[in-house]
Amino acid sequence: MRLTQWTDYTLRVLMYCAACQHREQPVTITEIAQNYGISRSHLTKIVQELAAQKLLETTRGRGGGMRLKKPAHEIHLGDVVRATESDFTMVECFDPANNQCRLSLHCGLKGVLSQAMQAYFLVLDKVTLADLVAPRPVSVASPPSRRERTVPGLPTLPA
Repeated sequence: MRLTQWTDYTLRVLMYCAACQHREQPVTITEIAQNYGISRSHLTKIVQELAAQKLLETTRGRGGGMRLKKPAHEIHLGDVVRATESDFTMVECFDPANNQCRLSLHCGLKGVLSQAMQAYFLVLDKVTLADLVAPRPVSVASPPSRRERTVPGLPTLPA
């Protein structure tokens, strides 16, 4: 399964807002557009949709912008993906109205793919925006040993 560009940008907007939720000034569409290299007009449509879904609150005018309407730990990825993706028909037999497959009565593919889709959403349902923008611990690793620095097929790095 592949997410649409709409969902990708939706997640980026939400993650950006979550990462900036503690700052004083709200996030602007222009700011996100510049940071991600995304069309401002495209982001405007996404922000409007997110506001309609009660995920963002927006303020117009000078000093305006957007903020998450709910805390980041209450926004689950599974819910966002379900709200933004329009087609989860992985194969023809997922759509009974248009199914022309002659193997449908004897095929286990639909069941396997259905389980895979359920597992996909099970993972997404466990992850929140807060999980995605939480600072990651930085570990100080020791320099790699000579053995770790060798790559098969490439010359050995000097010690």
